[in-house]
Amino acid sequence: MARYLVRRLLQMVPVFVGATLLIFLMVNVMGDPVAGLCGERACDSATAAQLEREFGLDKPVWQQYATYMANVFTGDFGTAFNGQPVTELMATAFPVTIRLTLVAIVFEIVIGITLGVVTGLRRGRPVDTAVLLGTLVVISVPTFVTGLLLQLLLGVKWGWVRPSVSPQAPLDELILPGLVLASVSLAYVTRLTRTSIAENRRADYVRTAVAKGLPRRRVVVRHLLRNSLIPVVTFIGTDIGALMGGAIVTERIFNIHGVGYQLYQGILRQNTQTVVGFVTVLVLVFLVANLLVDLLYAVLDPRIRYA
Repeated sequence: MARYLVRRLLQMVPVFVGATLLIFLMVNVMGDPVAGLCGERACDSATAAQLEREFGLDKPVWQQYATYMANVFTGDFGTAFNGQPVTELMATAFPVTIRLTLVAIVFEIVIGITLGVVTGLRRGRPVDTAVLLGTLVVISVPTFVTGLLLQLLLGVKWGWVRPSVSPQAPLDELILPGLVLASVSLAYVTRLTRTSIAENRRADYVRTAVAKGLPRRRVVVRHLLRNSLIPVVTFIGTDIGALMGGAIVTERIFNIHGVGYQLYQGILRQNTQTVVGFVTVLVLVFLVANLLVDLLYAVLDPRIRYA
């Protein structure tokens, strides 16, 4: 296990460098940071040259990237164009988005896996058909439509929840945004769990456990569900980074000042340091989540061993 862990950590290095380099090139080559610094008015040549020197934009792109990566490894993600360090923006944005993502992941695990097990064990029955139709509708409807509809009904019309989240973003106010953020992924988890349960239900080890006279609950939880969760865990693990980076729509709807909000503002104002810094951290989150998923395989299936 230790050798496998070291090998995976070494493999993460080129992936991290390649992903950050791609983002850095896209942001710096396709955008015009100086235009973002000057706002709506165009900068005169003298001011533009001064700003380029101040932020190191006059250097070659490869040199800018090398300087940026050297600073990242010391914990310096640069300075936003408003003079505020990017790390301060991260300190206020990431805790909010992490709480929102945790709420979404809980919905995926609890509701998605429960519905998947129920429908997988009752394949072809009315409850299975109803859940399949429901998940298909959720997948088909865009997230911004779902969010605005729930906000209008539950927040404005019926008054069950706050229509928007307060700046402190307490956990109870993130329940509805978390459900909206998790809606599509929850539907996929349900369908994936259902398919995996239905397939493994016909496996030899399940028939053997039933033939031994084991209680149905033990057969389902200890044998069937445990072996069926591997593809589900893979999806949820890779979905963590996607939820954090894809929360722009949800955070805009519910006025949540998290990672999505900062990325939106950075892209809108062409603030390269903010965009690259936040995406760099999201790449790290994605890599760590994938590593944890691979290590969980051995816990779910004892037959899997890492050399």
